[in-house]
Amino acid sequence: MRKSAKSLLLIGVLVVPGGLWAQQAPVQQNQPQQNQPQQKSTNQERQSEPTTTLRVDVNLVNVFVTVTDEHGAPIGGLTKENFILKEDDREQKIAVFDKESALPISIALAIDTSLSTRHDLPLELASAKRFAHAILRPIDAMSVYSFSEVVREATQGYTADLKRIDQGIDHVRLGASTAVYDAVYVASRALDQRKGRKVLVLITDGEDVDSKVEYKEALRAAQEAEALIYSIIIVPIENSAGREIGGEHALIQLSDDTGGKYYYATSTAQLDEAFRKISDELRTQYLLAYYPSQRTSFSEFRRIDVKVAGVPDAAAYRVRHRAGYYSVRSAF
Repeated sequence: MRKSAKSLLLIGVLVVPGGLWAQQAPVQQNQPQQNQPQQKSTNQERQSEPTTTLRVDVNLVNVFVTVTDEHGAPIGGLTKENFILKEDDREQKIAVFDKESALPISIALAIDTSLSTRHDLPLELASAKRFAHAILRPIDAMSVYSFSEVVREATQGYTADLKRIDQGIDHVRLGASTAVYDAVYVASRALDQRKGRKVLVLITDGEDVDSKVEYKEALRAAQEAEALIYSIIIVPIENSAGREIGGEHALIQLSDDTGGKYYYATSTAQLDEAFRKISDELRTQYLLAYYPSQRTSFSEFRRIDVKVAGVPDAAAYRVRHRAGYYSVRSAF
């Protein structure tokens, strides 16, 4: 039986020291206050507010959008007038538009270290280093996770220090089974505390056998963090009878629902190519932001749809973005 997400976070305190778990301490916020001296009314109001707010401020909704042609090449040069944005089928006015966002990027790089990856792991780690060196700017940051039956943060927080990132990758060690959804959940909760664009890159063969959270909890954590998931699915033998097709489909859906993308890699060259494409996409995204004109209190999840119009071949373009956002945060 799988444990709840709350149980995972409790386990994480023992497994992964560092800043992430320091955020999971609001359990004392509802302790009685009656024995404390009376303060001014403004202080009383502040004390009465919970330290963890469950409702999201939806005054401004950010949507990072990737537009590609039929061959997968990024499309640049579009303007605000070329985008039609809807929330729950109602067209919205785009308040903020950026052709190539200069916002910093926080990248969680999560590497599967289960026994099923042992033959390919050294090559994956070398490719991950090349990706980190190619993508990171001084304003960006990366955190490296390894996951097997447990999730470990190798860099102990986010950093732009490439030496520290390389050391974290070098210290990745093999485990036994695989907990993909736990890795998505833990990395997403850490990304939720970051500002700017947030990306989760998963390197895995797709097989999940030991997660303590369910798929839907992992997906919701990523959606609440506004994280784009890029899944690199390692397939040593293209048509191996041992492939975990169900796990692959779950990774594909995670990527689609968050506005990311998935790639298959059967060789080091394909792994490097997947990293290169991810890097290119992150440098050519559009930022659309809007103030929702219609708020449906009965709907916890609000769906977003973006289309391109007013340019030749627009019908052939593929537009990728997150599926929507939650108006109410999950309690964690």
